[in-house]
Amino acid sequence: MSAADAEPAPARGSEDRLAPAIVYGLYLLGLTHGLTIVIGLVVAYATRGGAGPRAASHLTFLIRTFWLSIAWFVIGAALTVVGAIFTLVLVGIPVLWLGLTICGLIWLWMLIRCVVGAIVLAQGDAHPRPYTWWF
Repeated sequence: MSAADAEPAPARGSEDRLAPAIVYGLYLLGLTHGLTIVIGLVVAYATRGGAGPRAASHLTFLIRTFWLSIAWFVIGAALTVVGAIFTLVLVGIPVLWLGLTICGLIWLWMLIRCVVGAIVLAQGDAHPRPYTWWF
């Protein structure tokens, strides 16, 4: 193999960014109804194995975003249901508000994570902290 046969290293930002961009878009669209978030998760899992390091960091970030948000949403939804049941005797009102607050904050957290991640992707960079809980 000669030096002419070797593939050149990809320039910054030249790696395929289509799959992470699609998943970011599906997640953002899904914040209005939820269905496309699941589709985005499937796309992220399906394309992560063949992705380059930059795209893989974004896909890992997106997969973690889904699972963290689902975990917290289940907690918030459970508190909301329990609070709604006990609201009949007025003791459930604080629990209901706590559950609704958790669900609202998770929605906002996911929105911010997706917007920040999409900005990093648009700049052509790998996600700097794909395993973080924050942004």
